[in-house]
Amino acid sequence: MSLLVQISDTHFGTERPPVVAALGELIASLRPDLVILSGDVTQRARRSQFDAARRFIDACGRPSLVIPGNHDVPLLNVFARAFDPFGGYRRAFGHDLEPVHASDDLLVIGVNTVRAARHKNGEVSDAQIERVVRQLREASTAQLRIVVTHQPVHVIRESDVANLLINHERAIAAWAGAGADLVMGGHIHLPYVRPLNTEKRALASELWSVQAGTALSTRIRDGISNSFNVIHHDPANDPGSCVVEHWDYNEANGRFDPGGKTTIPLQR
Repeated sequence: MSLLVQISDTHFGTERPPVVAALGELIASLRPDLVILSGDVTQRARRSQFDAARRFIDACGRPSLVIPGNHDVPLLNVFARAFDPFGGYRRAFGHDLEPVHASDDLLVIGVNTVRAARHKNGEVSDAQIERVVRQLREASTAQLRIVVTHQPVHVIRESDVANLLINHERAIAAWAGAGADLVMGGHIHLPYVRPLNTEKRALASELWSVQAGTALSTRIRDGISNSFNVIHHDPANDPGSCVVEHWDYNEANGRFDPGGKTTIPLQR
């Protein structure tokens, strides 16, 4: 059985210390097989912010997969943005901007959707889509197959349409055809789980969007609390599904409390 934690949009530099402490303690107690951080690690890509993020991830004491978000390239330092946009990120988290985690029952593929020339919008190229397809096709039937992007491939509010990942429809179709189960994202600070195989899309197999809110930041939106996701996968006893569990920060007790669960059927 595997347990994953997905956090996103930590925006170190705007983090809430009590929430940082509560989340760190909970992750340590959950002992997940993998901690996924789906971008916007920092608020302004500053050294001190990357250092704080690195300390947090290290303190969790668990394997991790981290990808950059649009906030992780310099905004005001035009020279760095033009000539070394991922320099600060690489110093803290290594040179691989598209990490992959593979185990007996997990395949998690990171995709760098950040484009330094854009302030906010993300994009996935045809070459990136094909790279992910090749990796997915090598997956075993026991592996839960997850693709991680920063910007969402699916939105549920009209106001978020402008935040959709550029080239997302081609990615969805290709990744579903190659057997992906979940596409994880962040960016819009709104948690939800939705099926992507609609009548309009008619995908080759089932595929689900799993979005995470902001885990630690003061930059909460629409009164939605800090939150994160826990994914349960037990291929030995239940190969036909996985479960996404949503956790919210409780201002009253200073802890994260478990919330709703979504059971996702896996097409095997």
